[in-house]
Amino acid sequence: MASPPEKMQKKQHTKKKDNKRGENLTVEDLKILGLQLLSSRAHVNNLPILLSVLSPRSPADLLLESLISLQSFFLPLLPELPSTSFISKQTGSEEDLDAIYSSWLRVSFDTLVNTLIEIAVSYTSVEAIKDVALDAIMDFVKQGKDGRFNSAIYHKLLKSIVSTQCNFCEPLLNLLSTKYFKYIDIRYFTYTSLYKISKDCNSTTTTTTGLTDDKKNNLQNPREETESRLEISIRTIYNVLSCIPPLEKLDEQQSHDTWNQLFLSPKDEDKKFSNAVDAEANLLGSKMLSTIRIIKKFKLRFTKAWLSFLGLPLPLDIYKEVLATLHLNVIPYMSNPAMLCDFLTRSYDIGGVISVMGLSGLFVLMTQHGLEYPKFYEKLYALLKPDVFMAKHRAGFFQLLDTCLKSSHLPAYLAAAFAKKLSRLALSAPPSGELIIIALTHNLLRRHPSINFLVHQEIDDHVNGDASVEGADSREILRKSDADPVARSVKNGVDPFDNEEPNPLKSNAMRSSLWEIGTLLHHYCPAVSRFVASLESDLTVRAKTSEMSISDFSSGSYATIFRDEVRRRIKQCPVAFYRETPTSLFIESDFPGWLFRDQQEHGAENGDEDERLGKRTVESEERDVKRLRVEAY
Repeated sequence: MASPPEKMQKKQHTKKKDNKRGENLTVEDLKILGLQLLSSRAHVNNLPILLSVLSPRSPADLLLESLISLQSFFLPLLPELPSTSFISKQTGSEEDLDAIYSSWLRVSFDTLVNTLIEIAVSYTSVEAIKDVALDAIMDFVKQGKDGRFNSAIYHKLLKSIVSTQCNFCEPLLNLLSTKYFKYIDIRYFTYTSLYKISKDCNSTTTTTTGLTDDKKNNLQNPREETESRLEISIRTIYNVLSCIPPLEKLDEQQSHDTWNQLFLSPKDEDKKFSNAVDAEANLLGSKMLSTIRIIKKFKLRFTKAWLSFLGLPLPLDIYKEVLATLHLNVIPYMSNPAMLCDFLTRSYDIGGVISVMGLSGLFVLMTQHGLEYPKFYEKLYALLKPDVFMAKHRAGFFQLLDTCLKSSHLPAYLAAAFAKKLSRLALSAPPSGELIIIALTHNLLRRHPSINFLVHQEIDDHVNGDASVEGADSREILRKSDADPVARSVKNGVDPFDNEEPNPLKSNAMRSSLWEIGTLLHHYCPAVSRFVASLESDLTVRAKTSEMSISDFSSGSYATIFRDEVRRRIKQCPVAFYRETPTSLFIESDFPGWLFRDQQEHGAENGDEDERLGKRTVESEERDVKRLRVEAY
């Protein structure tokens, strides 16, 4: 191929001197340099010039032109480039010219990849340039050595995303989610990289914690800097994990879209896994065998990534989000969900809102995966506090509470303790919470007939914590009750139930009654009083009633109660004035048996003066009422 004219050589030579940092170059110059680089190996010195233009601070048009030329140059050469480890081994030894050239190309390619990742992650880059840079990186990932997935470049990209602030990486994560996370091999290697990154974050935390006091004094706030960086990394890891769609249920007919064709190459499989899968080869066809292999490998990587992430010191808001969605987005897709038992039991033991949110995942492990948790009901009993009615996730908690108390094998003392604890909470709960308490108590009494004596337990029926005992001598009953201090407290009008006792067995719930539910008949909220009155007759005729659906009341609030009251149709509208002008604040007919002596004595002392003032007040009130009535019409 003929060499360019001397003028072009001089012009290019001067530009190489002046443009080591990519200055004073136009788009036309970059096009010429790119065409020359792609046309002949003699113009390979144009490669450093094009690389110098790539920078997040470069103009978009120059950056785009240089990126396209470099991508077109390196894509065909990827199978021929040596690995980085091979270059390090050959350093210091006698090499031929081809080996030196290949090593130089490898170093230039690594520089290109690092610059593209910097452009994709940088907040100063234009969104369109980020999109093009990400596509170029993923093209390099697709065509690795021997046609396999280049996991090293992809790991480097994810590591840069994790170490950058969350707000700056949201557009890049959206691009990855919409364009690439639909491929199963990209999801697979994403979980693999996140597992390694989480382990590195955990080791960084351990290293910082193990610093001595002398080293900490030499550094400027090392713990604060490390914790801030670690928190950013944790939030970004969680955002990446949340963007990855879960693995659907695969079958023979379903096709698996992969970014790279050699996703399950024999070199990637370990021997133990291959032997386990090959044992099923005699029973299943090749397609089904491939599907089983994909599912098992994918679930294994998914489990490792999530377990390593949950081992990090999660911020409180991330901790709550994880607990709220763990039973839906993580447990069904794990290879062994029982491995989450330590994390969930530790969360359940914390108490408060964390325990309420961790109840869902723990309940799934207990009912579906054979987890044994002996003190489950004691912890559940301790969660019943007034603040649970104002929690954000109270709807799911109360539905799970109703499900946990549904078993007919629960002992009577446990059902009585929960019923009494709920009824005591009715004295301080908001109206929406009292509706839930009434529904839960109704379900408990209907499921467990052995505690129906709590509805109306007389003092004479109280013997040793049991309900009425027929056929016993009344004098013996009274003698035993007098000897029992708890029974004496019942006689004195004191409830023997210990609301502060954490153990349901020692709460004395069987010696008490549900008198708190009876007080709700006179509740100020009409919805509560109506609900209690409607259930009062239902408990007597159990055959004609059914259990209450807790989901109908669990998401209630002041707004929902007010909305329902406004929508109700009222038959009689209250009048806006009295038929007879009142002479006192209270009417004696409203309080039968009560005498307002203070008012009578005060009236006798004042005599005629008050009577005259009273007549004037009555006349003025009549005029005001008539005036209001006329104005209303």
